[in-house]
Amino acid sequence: MKSYTQTSIRFGLTGGIGSGKSTVAQMLAERGAALVDADQIAREVTGAGGAAMASIAKVFGTEFVDATGALHRDRMRAHAFSQPAARKQLEAIVHPLVAHFSQERAHAARVVGQRLVVLDIPLLVESAHWPRQLDVVWVVDCREATQIERVMARSALPASVVQGIMASQASRSQRRMAADGVLYNDGLSLDGLRAQVDAIAHQFGL
Repeated sequence: MKSYTQTSIRFGLTGGIGSGKSTVAQMLAERGAALVDADQIAREVTGAGGAAMASIAKVFGTEFVDATGALHRDRMRAHAFSQPAARKQLEAIVHPLVAHFSQERAHAARVVGQRLVVLDIPLLVESAHWPRQLDVVWVVDCREATQIERVMARSALPASVVQGIMASQASRSQRRMAADGVLYNDGLSLDGLRAQVDAIAHQFGL
């Protein structure tokens, strides 16, 4: 087993949509890890007056800005997933901002002596930036059928939309190949998942 002796560990956590990655991240936070949530930061920069909104309005037009000054998420989701070039344009605006604010928050956590800084990054494997910034990468994995079932149940999205989102992400095999560790979250009860997370937390000194 790999040993981590540094005072603060940058722990990259990723997984496909519906894998349970966010649940695992929250469980690690409950065990004392500092949590930097890239999805939350993406919502902040595309929220009302967020750092990405001026560029989004300029590139895509004001019809993609809602009445509050935030991203019109439903309209942009439909546009970006039907036009790959538009998705890349959106990512080129949002991803550098998310990386910048994520690094700022991770640095702040390390400065105050947090033992484990968990960076919850959905597109970690797809990024050329993140692997160089992390000490270890763990993937939350499950069957694709399970992903579809979970997302349909929680978001009421049709299977075709969920499959489209999955197709835009790295494959299960790509994520597993990039990982230092894999938590297989399929058929586990919540208590079973918590036991797996507790073992990971213990391995990293929590």
